[in-house]
Amino acid sequence: MTNSFVCAVDVGTGSARAGILDTGGTLLGRAEHPIAMNRPKADHAEHDSQDIWSAVCIAVRAANEKAGVAAQDIVGISFDATCSLVVRGKDGGQLSVSVTGERRWDTIVWLDHRAIAEADECTESGHAVLDYIGGVMSPEMETPKLMWLKRNLPATWNEAGYLFDLADFLSWKATGSLARSQCTLTAKWTYLAHEETGWRRDFFKAVGLGDLFEHGNLPDKASPVGADIGRLSAQAAAELGLTEQCRVGAGVIDAYAGALGVLGGFAGDETNIGRHLALIAGTSSCVMAMSPDPQPFAGVWGPYYGAALPRLWLSEGGQSATGALLDHIIRWHGAGGEPDAAMHARIARRVVELRALEGENLAGRLHVLPDFHGNRSPLADPHAVGVISGLTLDSSFDSLCKLYWRTAVSIALGVRHVLEALNENGYLIDTLHVTGGHTKNPLLMELYADATGCTVVDEAVLLGTGMIAATAAGLFPDLNAACVAMQQGGKTREPNSAAAGRFDRDYRVFLEMHRQRQALDAIR
Repeated sequence: MTNSFVCAVDVGTGSARAGILDTGGTLLGRAEHPIAMNRPKADHAEHDSQDIWSAVCIAVRAANEKAGVAAQDIVGISFDATCSLVVRGKDGGQLSVSVTGERRWDTIVWLDHRAIAEADECTESGHAVLDYIGGVMSPEMETPKLMWLKRNLPATWNEAGYLFDLADFLSWKATGSLARSQCTLTAKWTYLAHEETGWRRDFFKAVGLGDLFEHGNLPDKASPVGADIGRLSAQAAAELGLTEQCRVGAGVIDAYAGALGVLGGFAGDETNIGRHLALIAGTSSCVMAMSPDPQPFAGVWGPYYGAALPRLWLSEGGQSATGALLDHIIRWHGAGGEPDAAMHARIARRVVELRALEGENLAGRLHVLPDFHGNRSPLADPHAVGVISGLTLDSSFDSLCKLYWRTAVSIALGVRHVLEALNENGYLIDTLHVTGGHTKNPLLMELYADATGCTVVDEAVLLGTGMIAATAAGLFPDLNAACVAMQQGGKTREPNSAAAGRFDRDYRVFLEMHRQRQALDAIR
């Protein structure tokens, strides 16, 4: 095992990342490459799956060059990706999902909300599958996107021969295997992994997708996370710079890889794992909690059986726009501009200075409701909109910094809102494990502790997918063993008790703003 390494691939909204890890979970080399996105209309977002695969190959080769590991010593690879929908023809070629008709745009991005009406129809069906997605279908799941595709692009639907969640598409490109992950099918395709017959075909028939299985090449049974689904094909090995001896593990949605990476160390402690919450935070944010028993309730997706760790149920909440919202605030404000890393850092520094000058209650009358792209949880309202209260005529850079700070506060309060919903339904969460891009934002990391009252642990992202790859390669007897052995730990931050009163007040305002928005929406 000392000469055995694994490759983890993480495909996010804007780039593909790859890392080479050893069997202790140490990241030896990392690289990333951007991916293209097409936005032909409001609420439409599309990827080119071939562009994604090319980016993956570039990132894997670059990561391995940095790691300095011989290709033949990389014995396992796995993929995590956003829950985007890839559509391929009967010949495996690209098919357009775009109103432009361009075939290269064959992937509907996870954040695309074109199918919001179809999602509402799924919810109105009242079918039993809704009991395992929090009672409400989200436009970010695959069923409404498939409904939209069939209705609006019938030529594409008729030609379709393969339908994939993005992580499963990458496994198919790597091996030619049509296996699908239990994570992707359970979390986004209404597959019920805890039942003998996972697919409820009557549901698809009820929403007009009775012919789904004629176009999707979907298996009867999902593959458990980390299952060995085969070796790299000769073509994939050549493109990735690896060997055909490298095994491929059934992957996961990107947020679930983050959950594995930060909660995997508790894999053998089913009694206490429910005290820990994974927050996978980047463009959007996902919060994930696991328990040995199903704990269904409205407004939180799941519970999903075996979607990350075997034998455990997972409940998922989240916020549809967090990092993307802070970017939007920068672009939107007159004193803003391009929301690159330097701009975020400049604003964060100025916020620290302003808090020192004006006190910790900086911009205390400025309040933000962060639902600019709907409320994923705990309200499960994709129609929700954002609200800003307390604006003045000030358009200076300092006013941008104050608005940024209060938007960051609102994002942390949104996590608190989800936490309360989880804890009111059987969880006892007191520790928040954070991974993803937000770990680079000092304001958010401070707020996640102080506004929620939780201990916050800052951890890394590629690790969970590396654990899956190591399992598929046979380096450990099972996924639980890989998680425990490769767990890295992270930096811990305790909440500042002196800030509790200030954020309790902010949270009361936050809840009142939700109530008032709903009251305004109800006026006819």
